Amino acid sequence: MRFGLVGTGHWARVAHAPALAATEDVTFTGVWGRDPARTAALADEFGVRAYGSFDELLADADAVEFSVPPDVQAEYATAAATAGKHLLLEKPIALDAAGGRALTDAAAASGVASVVFFTQLFRPEVRDWLASRRAAASEHPWEGGTALTLGSVQREHGVFSTPWRLERDGGLWDLGPHALSILLNVLEPVETVAAHEDPLGTVHLVLGHRGGASSTVTVSQNVPAAAGLSYARVWGGAGHAVLPEQPTPVVDALSTAIAELTAAARPGAPAHPHGLEFGARVLDVLVRAQDQLG
Repeated sequence: MRFGLVGTGHWARVAHAPALAATEDVTFTGVWGRDPARTAALADEFGVRAYGSFDELLADADAVEFSVPPDVQAEYATAAATAGKHLLLEKPIALDAAGGRALTDAAAASGVASVVFFTQLFRPEVRDWLASRRAAASEHPWEGGTALTLGSVQREHGVFSTPWRLERDGGLWDLGPHALSILLNVLEPVETVAAHEDPLGTVHLVLGHRGGASSTVTVSQNVPAAAGLSYARVWGGAGHAVLPEQPTPVVDALSTAIAELTAAARPGAPAHPHGLEFGARVLDVLVRAQDQLG
């Protein structure tokens, strides 16, 4: 399958482009970005074509991989889906409900396959843990969970201090999807959302799940670097279960996502469990939380 990459920033260079170059049975055709100089530099580094326009990239691709801000992704991915191109997306899939709805509608109308790269969900150690948690739930349903993810992008600054993370609540929109991707794969779908943000920029969510379970999410991109931390756990009749360490490199996880998109794009293949439908469920929680935070 021929893949084109949209995006030329740090994450495109250290994760997306290397994963495309390393994945078997994939042809990395080239890259397009809004900055021609950065497009040329990234294309030269990986020995692929630097496209002069998005339409030129679409003409050469069967699938498009995105590494751009969520609102930009939603616009261009909607156009790609309308053109019949399969989609490998970053999380969150959009920055508002309208953008997410337009994207999911376009993909459904065209029948294209999609995968959203929730990093943890493509690491084998996390997949094994989630599978065992779901198996345990058949005998002892999980009654609650918590996820905490703390980063320092908005305080310390660095390669991930990009405008959309600084202008938006980076804790909720950048880190929130990581936490939600775990809880939504163990507990039942979210029915209610309550949100609070403290003066230091930490966001707290209380989620009510179908069936009566509840969970909490705590996220921030404004803590000191020494306070950075990420963990998740669920509890119920089987006791407590803590998310394990995740040694699988990001590029390997992303290569898995690329390979699984190619499989999902085959005629008659089922939709990927972490495609746009799952991405839309995560976006719905983020939007409802943002509405409360104002």
